[in-house]
Amino acid sequence: MESWRLVWRDGFAPVLSTTGLEALRDALLLDDPRLTQGSTTTPPPLMCVQDWPVEAACALGYCGWQGDTLDTVGQVEEFFARVCFEADQRLGEPAACRWFLNWFDDTPRAQMRRELLAEVELALAERNPVEELAELDAVAA
Repeated sequence: MESWRLVWRDGFAPVLSTTGLEALRDALLLDDPRLTQGSTTTPPPLMCVQDWPVEAACALGYCGWQGDTLDTVGQVEEFFARVCFEADQRLGEPAACRWFLNWFDDTPRAQMRRELLAEVELALAERNPVEELAELDAVAA
């Protein structure tokens, strides 16, 4: 398995909220321009703009911003740092989160959206297996 997928599945997905994952799924499906690569937030997480509203964010920041209703650059930056720390702890490797972060930033957008969407949908299906089966039964009927 690719390193970024392992970090996503075992490090990040378990610590992100369901509402955060749902928001990320929607952003990936719709190619939301507020989902950015190459930066944690827009505006950038500088001390002078900590209280400014977020305009765009990376995949992790997007989960906190749109899914967990964090509003400011400072709140999203703190969320980002916390989930990175938790992922590293879960994986037992300092800076393990970099495998996902580098992949997310460096992968062409269309490919990133397609591959990450599959992972987000997998994480959501694992959280709601009964709901997913009910939806499948309803579609089949």
